[in-house]
Amino acid sequence: MIYTLGGIKGGTGKTTLATNLAIMLSKNGRDVLLVDADDQGTATLFTARRNEMLNNQAGYSAIRLREMDVYQQVLNMKDRFSDIVIDTGGRDTKSQRSALVVSDIYILPFRPRSFDIWTLYDSIDLIEECRLINPKLKAVGVLNQADFKVSTENEETKKLFVEDEKIKKALVLLDAPLSIRKAFATAAAGGLSVVEQKTKDQKAIAEIQRFYDLITNL
Repeated sequence: MIYTLGGIKGGTGKTTLATNLAIMLSKNGRDVLLVDADDQGTATLFTARRNEMLNNQAGYSAIRLREMDVYQQVLNMKDRFSDIVIDTGGRDTKSQRSALVVSDIYILPFRPRSFDIWTLYDSIDLIEECRLINPKLKAVGVLNQADFKVSTENEETKKLFVEDEKIKKALVLLDAPLSIRKAFATAAAGGLSVVEQKTKDQKAIAEIQRFYDLITNL
């Protein structure tokens, strides 16, 4: 499968989900390629840190690509890997569009905040345009960095996916919300997935495991 983490809003946790997904796929015996298609290059920095900490045993292959090279190179390499995970930036870029043209699943993390929700509609326009070329593209929204103390905010966001016809037509909400947890940031700083930390945050592990189980069974 080819997974793209994207959106047109920065700071939604795309790289965190992309790296956790790549690591968990590899731990399940998959031959994984992580593609950094974000101008910021955070996934590349993460992989460098991971190789430093694990004696160059990241567990997956990694490459940095831009613009049309994302489409062309992923297309060339897709038969060499079980899965490809593409991390794109938080803007509507040629890199993200190139990724969506070749992807099976588009994962759109967003926070339950007004600004993030408003940008969903722009992301939907992007999805619809890319489906003209890639009609098999599945798109899912993932509620990320949610504060479960503010339940009304989260519930109102979920209602949009049930009541808003434009959203319903374009993407589904994955029933795997991820909350604001220090464990995700701490693991990333060490080049790890939360499932690999010595000090286990069982709630964080349960959240990312549910995300993994649902996204790999779409």
